[in-house]
Amino acid sequence: MFRVIECIVGEHDLRLVLLAALVWLLGSAALFFLLKRSIDCVEERRRQWLAVAALAAGVGVWATHFIAMLAYDGSMPLRFDPAMTTLSVGLAVLGFWLSFLVAGRGFGMTASLAAGMVAALGVAAMHFTGMAAIEAPASVRYDVPAIASAIAVNAVCFFLAFAAFGRLTGASRIALPTLLAVLGVVALHFTSMSATMLVPDPARGLAEAGSGHGWLVTAIVVAALSLIGFVLAGAFLDRMLTDLRGFAEATLEGIAILSGGRIVEANAQLAKLLGVSADDLVGTDPTIWLAPGDGRPLAEAREEPAEALVTGLDGETRIVEVAAHAVEYRGRQCQVLAVRDLTARKRAELQVEHLATHDALTGLPNRTRFTAMLDTLMRSGEAFALLALDLDRFKAVNDLFGHTAGDAILCRVAALLRDAVAERDLVARIGGDEFLILQRGIAGEEDAQQLVRRILADFARELDITRDPMAVGVSIGVALYPADADDPAALRHNADVALYRAKERGRGMACFFDLEMDRVVRERRELEHDLRHAIARRQLSLMFQPLVATAGGRIVGYEALLRWAHPTRGSVPPETFVPIAEDVGAIIPIGEWVLREACAAAMQWPEDISIAVNVSAVQFQLPNLAAIVEDALDCSGLDPSRLELEVTESVMLRDRAGALATLHRLKALGVRIVMDDFGTGYSSLSNLQAFPFDKIKIDRSFVSHVTDDQSARSIIRAIVALGKSLDLPVVAEGVETEEQRRMVLEEGCPQAQGFLFGSPAEAVVGVPGLLRVVGR
Repeated sequence: MFRVIECIVGEHDLRLVLLAALVWLLGSAALFFLLKRSIDCVEERRRQWLAVAALAAGVGVWATHFIAMLAYDGSMPLRFDPAMTTLSVGLAVLGFWLSFLVAGRGFGMTASLAAGMVAALGVAAMHFTGMAAIEAPASVRYDVPAIASAIAVNAVCFFLAFAAFGRLTGASRIALPTLLAVLGVVALHFTSMSATMLVPDPARGLAEAGSGHGWLVTAIVVAALSLIGFVLAGAFLDRMLTDLRGFAEATLEGIAILSGGRIVEANAQLAKLLGVSADDLVGTDPTIWLAPGDGRPLAEAREEPAEALVTGLDGETRIVEVAAHAVEYRGRQCQVLAVRDLTARKRAELQVEHLATHDALTGLPNRTRFTAMLDTLMRSGEAFALLALDLDRFKAVNDLFGHTAGDAILCRVAALLRDAVAERDLVARIGGDEFLILQRGIAGEEDAQQLVRRILADFARELDITRDPMAVGVSIGVALYPADADDPAALRHNADVALYRAKERGRGMACFFDLEMDRVVRERRELEHDLRHAIARRQLSLMFQPLVATAGGRIVGYEALLRWAHPTRGSVPPETFVPIAEDVGAIIPIGEWVLREACAAAMQWPEDISIAVNVSAVQFQLPNLAAIVEDALDCSGLDPSRLELEVTESVMLRDRAGALATLHRLKALGVRIVMDDFGTGYSSLSNLQAFPFDKIKIDRSFVSHVTDDQSARSIIRAIVALGKSLDLPVVAEGVETEEQRRMVLEEGCPQAQGFLFGSPAEAVVGVPGLLRVVGR
């Protein structure tokens, strides 16, 4: 150590020694600054910065070595071989570059140790190559152990420098490694110099004195510091420009800078949006690429961004949003255009809007879109037709083949309707199997009739039930504007009224609205409303018509007949209100009320008199019908054998198995079951075979013609014969004359019912067996 200090103090010019240390201080600082920069870069630029860092470090450490060599103030004149001196610089640069490659990006402990050793060997190679470049009248000898220790100390210092660089952050990440690197290089140089001896050798000749090297020192210092300075300045500028470029590329918006009405800079996002390269944009007029929809100049400042359509070179049209503001760029006043691609958002908005106004299954406009269009048309005063359509058999198809098949049918119908109407017309699906059509610009009813005929013909052709079991029909109701209504609600109502009338007429039909139709529908709806409250308002009553033995006229029972006394309409006939009650479901509570009242009334009669109550097919859809009958019997105390339930064969149409099960449960209660209106409608001998009925009632339509129609009498004879063969009593309904009574008696009917034997009458409560005749 003392030898090293003596070498520095006694054999060197301390001013040049400090200058040499200062040069390397700057060089090592540049080294670690550039290393940090390389780590922050992508791989391609990292390799470039590693090469620049190796160059700065190699030149810096070589300049330090050379200045320190020139600072040597020995008694022997020295000169340096240019070739070997140049080689020493290359070795320093190569050593640092290899150390960076060894270290990689992480600078972990193992990598730092390897990098430190490689860097130390590179500096040592530079040092001793530089020593070999000395030309002097002497031979050079080295103290190998001392030199080895100097190299080891240098390697340790570089190892610690790289390790500190890998672990520290902030300013200390540059400062501490710089000091360690300076320490290592100074230790290597001056320890090696102290371990080097120049032995005079006259055979080598004399060199000129080195006192004239001052200018060389200055040149080397200026060159080294300039190189380091340029490298640092370049790194700083590159970082600034790269970071600015990266910042511009990091945004999702397209950015262009305009100067003098031309694009001077553009980022990759804008180039991609326009389908060109950024270089293709530079120097062009931005109006070539962008044209705001508001028609104002592109670079004009706006309170709100303007939308524009952009068609790129790929042919795809995009919707963009353009905003402009002024900035200073490169010392000039420029405009910045920010261009945001709205295509995806606009498509999403259109999709959301479409879903909000269109049916998801068929793609047709929905109720919301239809209502808006209807309001618009009415405000415009344009004449048009409103068609209300309902599919026939759709529920049956949906239940039988499943919802998937039902959806497929709805899509087929939607396509068929779209093809049937004109382009300006609107077809909407408002729910289930309900469709609406707005036929615009009609001259009169004939135009609507043509469309209706076209739709019915298309359904008959495309959805033919004889060829396709999943085919459906269509019923259509039509209302015209302004002829039939002057507001949307009334027009919709009138179209529905016409549709209802079309369904009443047999389905697969079309009806146009008229005022009489409206009156009938309104009257029906009023009846529906009043009928729901008839029980609570005590407007319903029962009347009883006798059932007699045909031969002697003895009363064997009574049939309960329902009557409705409306407060304003008077007596409403059963044939009017009973079908309405069945349609709206009011027959369920009404039927239960009739059953209870009839059983209670029969308890006032002699025990050999029965009571017959009609049961609707709708009531048979109730799974608890037998329980309702049993409860009515229990509450009244009536013997079940005195109760007859009259049913028509229609109860077996919807659910034959369920209806038969209900009939058997009723039969098990002891109640007698009568087949009513036999010989009409869906009469089938299989029904008589499937269930043991207790009685058959011949429909009054045959009895009323028995005296003047031989075929009617033949039918009665056949039914009576059938009853005898099945051991079933046969009742003839509607006997009004003595001749009719005689003829049905002759044909073998044991019981009869009709006005001949008594009109419907009210039961007088509290007087057993007494009925008050009130007329027909």
